[in-house]
Amino acid sequence: MATIIAIELFSTQVPLARTAYTVVLPVIALGLHDLVQRRHSLLRNYPVIGHGRYLMESVRPELQQYFVESNTDGMPYDRARRSLVYQRAKLQNDTVPFGTQLDVYAPGYEWMQHSIAARHAEDTDPRCAVGGHEGGQIYDASILNISAMSFGSLSDRAIRSLSAGARAGGFAHNTGEGGVSPYHLDGGGDLIWQIGTGYFGCRSAKGQFDEVAFSERVAHPNIKMVELKLSQGAKPGHGGILPAAKVSAEIAQIRGVPRGQDVLSPPSHAAFADPEGLLRFVQRLREASEGKPVGFKLCVGRPHEFLAICKAMRSTGIVPDYIAVDGGEGGTGAAPLEFSDSMGAPLHEGLSLVNNALIACGLRSQTRVFAGGKITTGFDIARARALGADACYAARAMMFALGCIQARRCNSNDCPVGVATQNPALARGIDV
Repeated sequence: MATIIAIELFSTQVPLARTAYTVVLPVIALGLHDLVQRRHSLLRNYPVIGHGRYLMESVRPELQQYFVESNTDGMPYDRARRSLVYQRAKLQNDTVPFGTQLDVYAPGYEWMQHSIAARHAEDTDPRCAVGGHEGGQIYDASILNISAMSFGSLSDRAIRSLSAGARAGGFAHNTGEGGVSPYHLDGGGDLIWQIGTGYFGCRSAKGQFDEVAFSERVAHPNIKMVELKLSQGAKPGHGGILPAAKVSAEIAQIRGVPRGQDVLSPPSHAAFADPEGLLRFVQRLREASEGKPVGFKLCVGRPHEFLAICKAMRSTGIVPDYIAVDGGEGGTGAAPLEFSDSMGAPLHEGLSLVNNALIACGLRSQTRVFAGGKITTGFDIARARALGADACYAARAMMFALGCIQARRCNSNDCPVGVATQNPALARGIDV
């Protein structure tokens, strides 16, 4: 009997011992690794338990969003605005009860004046005609369009979804500076091909502009306009950044760059060096695209530099079909903090300057102005139009519509909802 009991005890304890070894041995191994590694002093002093700090830091944005933030104090987008986009993207009830949660007497509060003779809104599709210079092509643009987001920064499924959304909604989809990928074309939406300082999609082996490659690509019927990117709001004066972790073989092929290396666009263009050169390059793109509308995008910095561009328009007679003004509050997948926080004019300041300068130089009627920078609601559009914009761009609001939760991991390739990543296991979370 004693032998039988001993055998039974041993047989029950062996699985427990194996489980203990499975749990304890990895912890011991992790602790030894922490003691000898030289990258984190915290882990050398507090092996194993020190990882709790990094775990909490990684989940802090989500914890803050769901357990700490009120509806109006989240940044860069508060919960109220995120929820509005989610509800409208899902065709759910988007009304709010019990009045505004904003302090209407706080400094900086903005509102629109209404009429006591309000009328029913007409069932129309407000658009603005862009182009037509010297008999060139005209594109009837929506007053709200998808702003520049490259394939590489965003996943293939995210780009396909945006393209399909643009077609369904009747608005344009800006490709971002990463070039025109097959996923931009899959959904059949109208495209604005953005060309940055890296000339991706029309780039020579030495990184210069290749007019032959441009002419071949721009002939695609889905490409309706061309946008020359001078700078963007989130990092003006700084070239685009695509971390090496996101540079797959496919992206390297589309952009014409080495695989597995950071893709750092130059801060300025090699094809021109002054305002007249900029405008002559715009004209060159217009002619090479057989008259498709061509404009440029910038975040306003030194006012006199934009005034110099206006002066060059007068002297050369070359006026871009449109000018896109990007505010310093704009978003990006990766940027140095100093640039995102402290460089470039906010949208309202930059837009007002551009609009007034064009009026003063007698050029406003010859071009269109697009505005981008936290455009989310109908009020944002109305305010931008009141400041001089003909049409608007939205980027992060479109990401929210895809399921973005503002985890702010766009630069790490581990976006939890598959929007800003090149990891197929995460990208599969998006239902195109």
